[in-house]
Amino acid sequence: MNSNRSIKILLALAICISCGTPALRSQVTDWKKVPIPPLHEFKPQQPKRIELPNGMVIFLQEDHELPLVTGTAVIRGGSRDEPPAKVSLTSIYGEAWRTGGTTTRTGDDLDDYLEARAAKVESMADDDSTALLWTCLKGDLDDVFKVFMEVLRAPEFRQEKIDLAKDQSRTEIARRNDNPMGIASREARKLVYGADSPYARTPEYATVAAVTRQDLLAWHQRTVHPNNIILGVSGDFDPQVMESKLREAFASWPKGPAVEKLETQFPGPKPGVYLVEKDDVNQSNIRMVHLGTTRDNPDYYAIEVLNELFGGSFSSRLFSNVRTGKGLAYAVWGRVGTAYDHPGIFQMGVSTKSNTTAAAIDALFEEIDGLAMKPPTEEELKKAKDAILNSFIFRFDSKGKVLRERMTYEFHHYPADFLERYRAGIEKVTQAEVVSAAKKYIHKDKLAILVVGNAKDFDRPLTSFGAVTPVDISIPEPPGAKMAGPATSNPEGRALIAKIIQSLGGTERIKAIKSLKQKVSISLNTPQGEMVLTGDQITVFPDRAWQKMASPMGEMTIVVSPSGGRIKGPMGSRDMPASRKDETLADLKRDPLSVVQHAGDPTYIFAAAGAEKVGDVEARILEVNADSASVRWYVDGQSGRILRAASPAGGPEPGERVTDYSDWKTIGGVTLPFRKVRTRGGEKESSIEIKEIEFNPAVDPKLFEKPEGNANASPQQ
Repeated sequence: MNSNRSIKILLALAICISCGTPALRSQVTDWKKVPIPPLHEFKPQQPKRIELPNGMVIFLQEDHELPLVTGTAVIRGGSRDEPPAKVSLTSIYGEAWRTGGTTTRTGDDLDDYLEARAAKVESMADDDSTALLWTCLKGDLDDVFKVFMEVLRAPEFRQEKIDLAKDQSRTEIARRNDNPMGIASREARKLVYGADSPYARTPEYATVAAVTRQDLLAWHQRTVHPNNIILGVSGDFDPQVMESKLREAFASWPKGPAVEKLETQFPGPKPGVYLVEKDDVNQSNIRMVHLGTTRDNPDYYAIEVLNELFGGSFSSRLFSNVRTGKGLAYAVWGRVGTAYDHPGIFQMGVSTKSNTTAAAIDALFEEIDGLAMKPPTEEELKKAKDAILNSFIFRFDSKGKVLRERMTYEFHHYPADFLERYRAGIEKVTQAEVVSAAKKYIHKDKLAILVVGNAKDFDRPLTSFGAVTPVDISIPEPPGAKMAGPATSNPEGRALIAKIIQSLGGTERIKAIKSLKQKVSISLNTPQGEMVLTGDQITVFPDRAWQKMASPMGEMTIVVSPSGGRIKGPMGSRDMPASRKDETLADLKRDPLSVVQHAGDPTYIFAAAGAEKVGDVEARILEVNADSASVRWYVDGQSGRILRAASPAGGPEPGERVTDYSDWKTIGGVTLPFRKVRTRGGEKESSIEIKEIEFNPAVDPKLFEKPEGNANASPQQ
């Protein structure tokens, strides 16, 4: 072909593609007038439903796009059905069910077996159900299905895996107040449903500790019966062959007792203003909540459209007015919650600067009023409906997603064609129906207003909205972790603290120490093995600490003072969680040098309390209440040296943290231990070797000042 002619043809094609033909250009001059074809009819491939004589329901969804087969067994009964004294039972069950292995194979054996086949079998738990699933290559189905059946019918729940799951639960409890948004969501649910509601209960150390292996076995025996199971299988298989396989596997399984339907009340929140005081943040997380409704409500489609235009997208009223127009929000949303089998939550939420907290609440109220004063226009209605319908297809753009949705309808006893009804229901919604839904399901006078933030920085007091109820989010102590310090000193305790002071170097030398700098090497025990950190630590008595450590991940700096704590690492800087800051400050009070400096302080109590062996030494016990920070010392009665210290364990582990002191050395007339070994819950946590000590070094006060700007910024931001 002639090259010039080829170029001309390509140019002509490019012009046609980018600009259209002259005739088309003359027809369309405004993008708003581009004709939009109607949406195609929504007819997803429905899975085949099979009900066995024992009540088990099976769905088969044939899909030959990839040579994979996936199966999910959903079992009725979840966290809402567990005993109040054992909240977290199902989450521990969901974790240890698979990892605990079977009666013939350990969980680790199953890991190796499945990994060799690029397959997985996993278990999990939700508020209304537990689930067991498998995913594998088509050619490995027989092998993997055998594992699935073993785990389903004959789990072992080995104790070490239960202990690991409980450790993870305790860690989540310890860290649950670190995230303000998480606090707001959790406490909002409690306000709407009630703190003791099955839909709002939170695990505590005591409820985690109460869960036993026998509880998990009993839960399995109670719930895992064919008439409580819905099994969905999708992937590359012959439907007749798969049906025959599943009938053979499950048809002979006898029916068991059904999980009873949960009956509970939903009175809704007590209207008013609620505050979670959090003084380590510079923004507020606000929730305005009351009871929502259910998805089988005849008004469901009108509610969906209302939610979209009110607070569900970038073009919604809340986003356009509160965030874009007024500049009051980092994030803002609002919707009438609709759950399948219990009322959802109507919720408006906003994250804003501390000094615009009241203004943001005012703005949310304005938007509620605006729904009545300025009803949604036809244009808003059309935009909302188009947004819902145009995104709808992407929610169900695979056969697997359609299968999961169909299983959900089966689980909650919804019509099989509920999905197909959705599009028609949205299309039929009228402006009047949206206005009616707003009046019916959004009630300004029923709202509970929850604010998580630093009240001293608010633009005006929350009392301007009404009486304020403080919300206590403190975490109850783990069982056995509470160590009450002595109420009063006794003569034996006073004599013992005097002996300790002399062993350390005497009152004059000890009180002269205002700060110290140490070069240390710390060996940490981690799940991945030993980790060694080296660096410098500075302590300024009584309440400031700084350390810079070199670690395998890079350099880390940790600063703690009464005004807050900060952690800086290779990935950036962030504020230290308040719980960790408080724990560190309490540890500073318990430091032997700090304690003996306050021997004459009336807020420090010393009481001798018997004796106990530490190694070969019959140690005398001294109970110390260091200004509400308790510690128990085990003291060599001859030398006056502290051999061991025990204090309440902070964080996820119940019990005590124990520190053993050794390798005593005298520097400048002061005798201190140069080696400390710490254990927690009986397990070694760390060992600390002091290489050098310097008393009263020059300390720059700026070390403890919070840097200007965004303290939580990372290098990637």
